[in-house]
Amino acid sequence: MQIRKMALAGAALLALATSANAEGELNIYNWGNYTSPELIKKFEETYNVKVTITDYDSNTTALTKIEAGGHGFDIVVPSANYVPIFVDKGLLMESRPDQMENFKNVSARWRDVPWDPGRHFTVPWQWGSTGMAVNKTAYAGDPNTSAIFLDPPAELVGKVNVVPEMNDIMGLAIMYFGGEPCTEDKAVLKKVRDQLMAAKPKWLSIGYGTTDKLSNNEMMASVNWNGSTFRARLANPNVVYGYPKEGYVMWMDSVAILKDAKNVENAKLFMNFIMDPENAAMISAFARYANGIDGSEAFMPEDMKTAPEINVPAEFADKGKFLPTCSPAARELYTAIWTELQK
Repeated sequence: MQIRKMALAGAALLALATSANAEGELNIYNWGNYTSPELIKKFEETYNVKVTITDYDSNTTALTKIEAGGHGFDIVVPSANYVPIFVDKGLLMESRPDQMENFKNVSARWRDVPWDPGRHFTVPWQWGSTGMAVNKTAYAGDPNTSAIFLDPPAELVGKVNVVPEMNDIMGLAIMYFGGEPCTEDKAVLKKVRDQLMAAKPKWLSIGYGTTDKLSNNEMMASVNWNGSTFRARLANPNVVYGYPKEGYVMWMDSVAILKDAKNVENAKLFMNFIMDPENAAMISAFARYANGIDGSEAFMPEDMKTAPEINVPAEFADKGKFLPTCSPAARELYTAIWTELQK
């Protein structure tokens, strides 16, 4: 009996140790080069939680990894058009951030959004646009057009990069030909497919790492995100950001807790933490995107208040479109084009 009691006591202590260990961890799955180290350090010190960041390079990569299971992540940061897909597949926890203390700081524009009505699953991380980054020393023409990558001018042939984010590239190409994002119009999609295939030999690459490569003159132009281009310009003043006049992609990435998260309470703490204005500003100060939290402006770097990559010029303000969640049929059509392009 005494041995049995000792064994039970040992098992109880082991369970407590495991629980305590779990309570001190948080595993975040986020886009690469997108998470402020200072923010993470502050969160770790505030709550005595050890945070591990794992990077991904696209929404598709994140979705595939999480669907496969056994990932060990607590938090993921999908883009707006992917949130409903995650929800429909039962991959996200209904964590009710709308009931958290700091939800009052979320800007009115972002409190009730089409991809997460009432914000039952997600909170804003950052938002921005996908446009063109161009080095003025290589090309002095108009950067405000998707022709930069779809029909590269002679000066940029062999010098253009395309980020491998299917929905952004398809959205830009579809709008270039006058279509609407998520269209299933075969005539439009044939033009998109043919133009992409014709343009590909004129590209330098299809890849990420654009911030550093634009800064170092390793690429002279790229389809790119506004904050990444902002960071590149800070290192290389010759880099400019263009808003395609044919239409450009708008997006918001949001923090969500995964259905099979092991550290749920820590994940909820993190959600509430990033809705604090000072903490949200730390996210923006690192990655250089807007964050959707009221009051964060007071803590922002001064250069963000006037940056052309953050403040859309009036002439292009109505050209940006948020990507909706495409139908399965549209996604299948786009994936076929994208797969062919990758070969």
